[in-house]
Amino acid sequence: MGTPLDRARYINLKSFKRNGDGVNTPVWCAPLDGKLVIFTLRDSYKVKRIARNAQVQVARCDARGKLLGEWLDGSCVAVEDAQLERRAYAALTEKYGWQMRLGNFFSALTGRMKRRLVMEITVGAGAAS
Repeated sequence: MGTPLDRARYINLKSFKRNGDGVNTPVWCAPLDGKLVIFTLRDSYKVKRIARNAQVQVARCDARGKLLGEWLDGSCVAVEDAQLERRAYAALTEKYGWQMRLGNFFSALTGRMKRRLVMEITVGAGAAS
């Protein structure tokens, strides 16, 4: 059982500031174990916002973040388990192919790979639990 966004090329991830304002970020995602996985830089503001408030919204979008579907409620957490992180990268590589491998190559060259964080999004009714 997957999510309605499993096949989306990009999703818009809306995380929330302390004052409740939403901040949209277009990201790649891949389905894994009935959830979505993404990656980002560990020190990004979205990681800080999500650490304070795990509730997010997600929607299908284009590369620039233009919405192509309805917002869905969800929750997001950082992946701490190394095996799950490896599986998440494998799922992302399977979905995005050469683009993901090329991004990984340049991220490894520049040292950004070590600064990455994988996050897991639960979409839908069970998201709040």
